[in-house]
Amino acid sequence: MATTIADEFITQSVHRMSENLPRILKCLRQLSDEEVWARPNANSNSTGNLVLHLCGNITQYIISSIGGKPDIRKRDEEFSARGGFTRDQLSDMITTTVTEAINVITHMSHSELLKERSVQGFSLTGTGVILHVVEHLSYHTGQIAFWTKQLKDSDLGFYKGIDLNKKNSTGIF
Repeated sequence: MATTIADEFITQSVHRMSENLPRILKCLRQLSDEEVWARPNANSNSTGNLVLHLCGNITQYIISSIGGKPDIRKRDEEFSARGGFTRDQLSDMITTTVTEAINVITHMSHSELLKERSVQGFSLTGTGVILHVVEHLSYHTGQIAFWTKQLKDSDLGFYKGIDLNKKNSTGIF
């Protein structure tokens, strides 16, 4: 159990990132290399583009701005790619990126959560950076899941075995 709000924030952020990674990997496993790069239309991105984009974003926001590595992101290339990586390579890339980001988050000091930094032209505290990455990862995980369902016409089973109809408890635990 977390002993401070900062600990709880870090724990919950890592939990959400850790929850989304297997969902992306599950989608990638179901798609062929060709399907990974398929686009729903000219104004949408492929799963491959979204994985490259997530790797770039997470690296820039967490690994660079909090972790101190150089910012070498080439954002436009994340969207202009039309191939170049297999689904297995993309799986390895997103796994490595999320794992490294989680390592940075779990080892940062509480004072880093309040430290302001400039990321992609935005002024954010460490808390703001992490919150952005968590919501951004969740957002694009949903897009990847939706597009995979469209391509495969299948239920991805993210909540298989969980009763999502349970009501909230009114008692204190």
